[in-house]
Amino acid sequence: MKKTISTDLAPKAIGPYSQAIECNGLLFVSGQIPIDPNTGVIITGDIKMQTRRVLQNIKAILEAAGYTLDDVVKCTVLMADMNDFADMNQVYGEFFVNNKPARAAFGVVKLPMNAKVEIECIAYR
Repeated sequence: MKKTISTDLAPKAIGPYSQAIECNGLLFVSGQIPIDPNTGVIITGDIKMQTRRVLQNIKAILEAAGYTLDDVVKCTVLMADMNDFADMNQVYGEFFVNNKPARAAFGVVKLPMNAKVEIECIAYR
């Protein structure tokens, strides 16, 4: 059974997709960029600030579905500049302390709204 997950504590989807989909104990969280859910505007700032906002958005979506960061099994990180990897990784490590998920990180040419980082994840319960 497939269930759509949505919360006002994370940015609304800005296209034809859902914040997350739950199916058979798996939660697929769509790629999040550093949009402030209160304003709908991307936050300005360095990669650390943007990564923190992205992970706060992911955490809100996980919680809306009854999951936690400890339930995340896989993340994919997209960055506009791979030179930002160390700073992104530092903030990322603040959120994933206990059960560190598998992860892939890629440098891309451009992200939506000129974000510096986008992260998607899969959680399992």
